[in-house]
Amino acid sequence: MFAEAANPLLNPWRYQAHPEVWLLVGFLVAAYVYVVRVLGPQVSHVDQPVTRKNIVAFVAAMVLLWIGSDWPLHDLAEEYLYSMHMLQHMVLSYFVPPLALLATPEWLFRAIVGNGRAYRTIRFLAKPVPAGMIFNVVVMITHVPGLVNRSAENSPLHYSLHVILVSTALLMWIPICGPAAELHIGRIGKMIYLFLMSVVPTIPAAWLTFADGAVYKHYDIPIRVWGLSVQTDQQLAGAIMKTGGAIYLWTIIVYTFFRRFARSFNDDQSYVRADETLTFDAV
Repeated sequence: MFAEAANPLLNPWRYQAHPEVWLLVGFLVAAYVYVVRVLGPQVSHVDQPVTRKNIVAFVAAMVLLWIGSDWPLHDLAEEYLYSMHMLQHMVLSYFVPPLALLATPEWLFRAIVGNGRAYRTIRFLAKPVPAGMIFNVVVMITHVPGLVNRSAENSPLHYSLHVILVSTALLMWIPICGPAAELHIGRIGKMIYLFLMSVVPTIPAAWLTFADGAVYKHYDIPIRVWGLSVQTDQQLAGAIMKTGGAIYLWTIIVYTFFRRFARSFNDDQSYVRADETLTFDAV
C-alpha cells in the first residue's frame, strides 16, 4: 500500500482522466446531432434525413471509440500490456470505422466529399487493391518495435498513429459498407476481399506468437497485470490479431454468403411459382 502511494505506477488500475477523449467524443456527438437536425432537412430534402440504422450505428461507434480510447483500456494498452494495445487497435480499425460508415447517410457523405477532386481521390483510394494495401502497410508499420516503443512514451505520436490507423481503416471498409453505393464491390468480391484481409495479419501475428524474448522493450516491465509474462502477453496479442480478427471478418463473410445465396436457394426450393398460371391452353 505504501509503495503504491509512493509510486502510483505500481498500481495499473489507478484511474487516469482523459479529457481529450471526452472532448473528441462530445464534439463528434454534437456535430452529428447538429448536421442531422439542422443541415439534414435542408440538404437531403426529406423530413427524416437519417434512418434508425444510422443512429444505432453512430451510438455504437461512439461507445466503442470511448471504450477503446479511455481508461482503463487505453492506459493498460499504453503502459502495461501489448495484448491490450492490440485489442485497442482492433476496436479502432475493425469495429469503429464500419460503424461510422453505416452511421453516415449518403447525402452527408456527398455533402462532405462533393463531386470534385476529393471525391475522385477517395474513389481511387477506396478501390479494393489500394485500400487493402494502404491499410495493411499501416498495420505493419504500426507494429515495428521501434515505433511502438516510441509512441508508447509520446502521446502526440501515439494519437497521430491512431488517427492514421482509423483513416486508413475507413478506406478499407468503404468498398464493404460505405455510404456511396457506386464505391461498393459485389458480394462475392466482398467475401474474397475480407478473406484476404483476414490472411494478411497472419505474418505479424505469427511473429509475435513465436518470438523469443520481449519484442517490445516498453512492455518488458516488472509490473505484470493479471500475472501475464512478457511472452504470454505477446502470444495473446498475436492471438487477438489473428484469431479475433479472423473470426470477426469470417462472420461477416458468412453473413454476406447467406445474403447472397439463401434467397435464390429458397426460391429454387419453393413449391410456389407465382409466374406459372394454369390456363386452358396449358391443359
